[in-house]
Amino acid sequence: MGCFEEVTQEGPETNQYNDERSICLHAFSDLSHVPPATFIYLLKDYYVYGTNKATSKFKILLQLVRAALHNAPQPGPFTYAVQCMYIVPLLGKTYSEGFSHMLTSSLKHLKSVESVRKDFLEAKHLAAQLALDILDTVVPHENRILVKLLETFEIELRDMAHALYGSELDDDLVKAREHIRHYVKCFMESESNAIAVALITRFSIQCCDESFLIKLIESNQLEIAEECATFMGKEMICLVIQKYLDMKMLKNANKLVKEHDLTEKFPDVSFLYKESLVKKLAEKGCWDIAEVRAKKETKLMEYLVYLAMEAGYMEKVDELCQRYSLQGYADSLVPEKVFCGSDYLDLKKLSAEEIVWVDEINGLYNATSYIEACKIIGMDCEWRPNFEKNSKPNKVSIIQIASDKIAFIFDLIKLYEDEPKVLDSCFRRIMCSSNILKLGYDIQCDLHQLTQSYGELECFQSYEMLLDVQKLFKGVTGGLSGLSKKEYAALDAVVLVHIFHEHIQRQPQFGVSEGCKAEWKSHVVSRVQSSACKPVRF
Repeated sequence: MGCFEEVTQEGPETNQYNDERSICLHAFSDLSHVPPATFIYLLKDYYVYGTNKATSKFKILLQLVRAALHNAPQPGPFTYAVQCMYIVPLLGKTYSEGFSHMLTSSLKHLKSVESVRKDFLEAKHLAAQLALDILDTVVPHENRILVKLLETFEIELRDMAHALYGSELDDDLVKAREHIRHYVKCFMESESNAIAVALITRFSIQCCDESFLIKLIESNQLEIAEECATFMGKEMICLVIQKYLDMKMLKNANKLVKEHDLTEKFPDVSFLYKESLVKKLAEKGCWDIAEVRAKKETKLMEYLVYLAMEAGYMEKVDELCQRYSLQGYADSLVPEKVFCGSDYLDLKKLSAEEIVWVDEINGLYNATSYIEACKIIGMDCEWRPNFEKNSKPNKVSIIQIASDKIAFIFDLIKLYEDEPKVLDSCFRRIMCSSNILKLGYDIQCDLHQLTQSYGELECFQSYEMLLDVQKLFKGVTGGLSGLSKKEYAALDAVVLVHIFHEHIQRQPQFGVSEGCKAEWKSHVVSRVQSSACKPVRF
């Protein structure tokens, strides 16, 4: 016990005191005549006078307790430990939880000893009574110790019924379960969810629903939620998996799918999880490791090519395409070059019907369905500038999402005021889709502004398959105009976005109130129609 040496002055009294302490320590070699109270106070004494750090002292004491419980405690080690746990709270909070954990942990090594099996079975009833005393706050143990006690002594409903009613008859089992249900509800109301779920699963208490599971997940109590869902059945496990997918918690979702053999129900989860791993590696610049992870699946390798393109790492794009014969896929990410014979885009083929204003729910549903069927779209946001010093920026008022045929202009402020949940749901289907490539120019600025404007909406918190076109062309000056001269004279997927930039953004800004909406729509249509006589840069 060198780590428990006491710093004292030399002298006869000190030697006598040390002799007494050594006799006390020697008592641990035979617990047949050491009462539980003496045992606990000796443990505290050694802990207090130890000279090592708390963790080291605790580990040494744990070894000591394990050895001591083999040394004939009466009437047996399991009963002895329960008696000790009645006494431990008298030491105060500083020692109570640690020493109780020490006792229950030490008993694990004795469960396989046949000679103490009888004591274990008899001690279960005493442990069940202790559990009830803890639930009734008669004995002030922490909830974690109660859970540990239930696990260590394998306490079942019939043990609780015996402790409550002295019987294990069916009627008493029903009453015992109802008795415990009362505690569970109290714990749920006080948000002591760990102990609530421990009681629910151990004693088969039916008193929670999917709203409770969602609450656990949203408060990041994931292990507890999964334990509860497993008890409730496959339907609730599927609910948790879907919630994980909605929250982009792919690792957790994939783990549950594997554990409960739900691949048929969620066939894409494994791939989505692998895809997320590849993305994280690429974001950290670990391209070689990402390639190793992706090379077994063509789809993953294609995704890695996309990530390299999105990052502007064209050397890596060429390298991967040559190595894995993916040039066709890379070409499909960018529309075919279509030149109009000049540096400008001729808009004669466009008509007013190709611009759709969306400011009500039915229009939102229709636009979302159309966009979901597109492979490539362009995006652009607009908001009124705020020139007042130290003032907050205005909200994004309009977002335009365009295919090569139609541009939808979404009145975000009105849609958000009318139906924020529907707006969130529809835009999540667009922004979080890995099937739609979303193009933009300096798109990070727009995304930042969307988050600042509508941060409470999940649809603007995470995105999939974004490509900032400017990153593909290093050294090009002149913004979009310079880019169009360099390469893309007619980039179909974003042509209407650039119409919006060149024809609308140069005009005085309009709000999105009902009073000016008609004027704004008329202005858009007239400018597009008049553009036939004047080519527009994009």
